Amino acid sequence: MSTVKVNRRSRIKKRIRKNISGTANKPRLSVFRSNKQIYAQIIDDVSGKTLASAASLHEEKAQKTNKVDQAKQVGKMIAESATKAGITEVVFDRNGYLFHGRVKALADAARENGLKF
Repeated sequence: MSTVKVNRRSRIKKRIRKNISGTANKPRLSVFRSNKQIYAQIIDDVSGKTLASAASLHEEKAQKTNKVDQAKQVGKMIAESATKAGITEVVFDRNGYLFHGRVKALADAARENGLKF
C-alpha cells in the first residue's frame, strides 16, 4: 500500500480515536480489514483488555464466500460472543475506513444480532 494511503488512514484514525474510547460499561468495537480478511474486536480501553473477538480467518464457511458475506458472518460472530460476555452496548470504531461496503455489512450484521451502537 502506498504511504499516502497509510498516512491518510492514520490521520483519520487519530481524529476518530480522539473522541471515541471504550469503557467497561460501553466498550469499543474496532474493525480491521485487510485485502483478504476482516477482523473485529471488542475492547475495554480503560483496562486495556480485549473482551471478545472474531475474524473471517478462522471460519471455514467464510473462506468460501465473497468479502461482504464474510463481513456479515464476522458481525454475527462478534455479536454472539459479545452477548456471551454480557455486552449489549458498544461504541463503533471504524478505524479510519469509510463506512460502506465490508465495514457497513459488519456493523449491520452486529446490530441485527443484538448489539446496540
